[in-house]
Order: sequence, then structure tokens, then C-alpha cells
Amino acid sequence: MIQNNNKASTKELGSIRRIGFLLINNFTMISLAAAIEPLRMANQLSGKELYDWFTLSEKGEPVSASDGLTITPDFSCSDAKQLDVVIVVGGVNITRNYTQQEVRWLQSQDRKGTSLGGVCTGPYVLAVAGLLDGHECSAHWECQASLHEAFPKVINTNRLFNISPQRLTSSGGIVPMDMMLGLIRQQHGGELAAAISEMFICDRIRTEQDYQRVPLRHTLGTTQPKLIDLVALMENNLEEPINLDELANYVDISRRQLERLFQKHLGCSPSRYYLKLRLMRARQLLRQTSMSIIEVAAACGFVSTPHFSKCYRAYLGMPPRDERRGVQSHRASEPALIIGTQADAANDPAAQRNKQVSAEALSKAQFEPSYGSVALS
Repeated sequence: MIQNNNKASTKELGSIRRIGFLLINNFTMISLAAAIEPLRMANQLSGKELYDWFTLSEKGEPVSASDGLTITPDFSCSDAKQLDVVIVVGGVNITRNYTQQEVRWLQSQDRKGTSLGGVCTGPYVLAVAGLLDGHECSAHWECQASLHEAFPKVINTNRLFNISPQRLTSSGGIVPMDMMLGLIRQQHGGELAAAISEMFICDRIRTEQDYQRVPLRHTLGTTQPKLIDLVALMENNLEEPINLDELANYVDISRRQLERLFQKHLGCSPSRYYLKLRLMRARQLLRQTSMSIIEVAAACGFVSTPHFSKCYRAYLGMPPRDERRGVQSHRASEPALIIGTQADAANDPAAQRNKQVSAEALSKAQFEPSYGSVALS
């Protein structure tokens, strides 16, 4: 992995972070909100200014979101000082909407030791700048193919998000909330992260071990409608699997044609693919529910628990009971994000203006019942 030798990059996590969100034209509003709101709630529940946040654009001019709404940023890139983290917020048509000036500014931030991140399709811009080479990267599934083809040095993963030293990347939608909750948990503990989740009526905090589901239609396009129908039948019949001859009859092809379709386009036999779907469903249930292993096995079409455990171990490298235990142990051993501590901003007018953003939000929250309800150790 590429290491940043800047002095700022070696400092330990602190309690206050200045986070800037670089808005790319046609950015996704939901991803921006999902990233900022956990920071606001962390301040409210702790009763402290744990985080400062602000938006910025290349020249400080308004930026349009993909839903047509316009955001007037707090700063231009040149006016944003003493940042700990810069997160690129991408959206639609990312390959056409970034500018070379934005790329150069991100490169300059990296030279200063600023941690960098991206949400939705934002990681694509970091890849253009050469700032994800050698790093694991999560991005919205719509831009994964272009990332993989254009930037072979980037380690693309299908995880919902990745938090590693100096880099935070997340897929789209509401996943940035999970990434920020993961960061908050690392810095301030699980109690605060759980309390934030409860305030947002979020029943589970997803981790880096969760994966985004890429629709088969995206990878195959419209050229293989029968294969798409076959996979849909499999996905809808996990508890009581359909045998392969019946599947072939449903889409009016022979068993041999069925086998060839899967081998050619999915690289495995139909029975192997069906088993994968059932096991991934089992993994989801083990991680997200309190169902017993016997109940999970039955819900995923396995006739016996020993057979389920054998298949699970063979495919995923561990027995089901260890998968369930691993959720807790992973949370305890997540790698810390190494980012620079906040510099003294007392004499920086721009920093003082930004300070008002989080301070004002915290002041407004003082009369909320939840204000200061989580005591930090």
C-alpha cells in the first residue's frame, strides 16, 4: 500500500475533525446529507463540538445536485484552510463533471498530509488524481467498471465502504452514513455511534464487511434476458430451491443450454451459482438477525444443519457460528483511520467563519432532549 510520509499523516486520532465536502457538479444530495448528519448528531448527543464540517467548490460558486437543487458552498477550494479530511461528493456523469483544477487541488491536499475520501462516484475523481493507487476503494456500482478499466492500480472492492489510513471511500445512497458511523465509532466509541443510529431510526450499523449488491442487469445489459430471468427465479426461490430441469423449462431452454449460459456469462455452473446465492443470503441472516443457525439453514434451502455448515465453510472459509461471532470481533478490531489533528485556527478568518457552522448547529440543539445524552470517556 502506498504510504504518505507527511508528518501530519502519522498523528493519532483526536476528538475534533475539520471535514470538507468537495461538491462535484451533479453530485448526489442523499450521499452528502448521509455523510454530514451523523457529524451533526455526534455533536448534539455529546454536547461537544467533536466535528466541524463545511461544503466547498472549486471557485466557491453554487453547485447543482442531480436532483436539481443548488448548494451555495461555504468556501472555495483556495479559501478552505487547515483541513483534516476532504471528501469528494460525486453523482451522475462523474467522468464528465469534474475539472482539472479540482484534481490538482486534491493532489495539493494530499501533499499536505490531508486525508482524502469520496462518496458515491466521488472516488473516481480521486482515482483520476492518482490518489487511490494501491488503496482499497469502494464506489457506487455504476462506476466500478470504468474505475476498474481506467485505473488498474486501484484495488476495487464491492464492499459498502472502506476506511483505511488516509483514505475513506463509500458507495452511494445512504451508505456514507454507515461510513461516518464507523469513523465515529473508531474515534469516540460504540455507544455514541449506536445512539446516533437510534436517532436516525437506523436499525443496524453496517460495517466494511457488508457488500453492495450489483444488479445482474448492469453487468449483462439486455443481451441475455433468459439468463436474467433464470437468476431472478433463483433469487425468489432460495428457501425451496427449484431443480435445474424445472428452471430450464420455465424459460423454454434445454438443460444443456442452461449450463452453457451460466458457464459463458457467469463463469460457473448454475448449481454453483444457486448455492452462492443461498449462502450469501445465509450470511446476511447470520449478520443481521438473531435467527438460530438451524433456522437460517432452513430459510436458505438446506435440508440439514451439518450440510449447511459444510457448504458454508467450503465457500466462505469459516463455519456459520464463527461468522456470527466475527461480526462482533471485527468491530473491536477495525483499523484506525490515521488523519492529521486540527491545527490552531485562531488567527485564520476563514476557519473562524467555518467554525460558526458547527457551533451554530450545536447551539440550536441545546434544548433537544437528547443534547449531551452520551457521556464520552
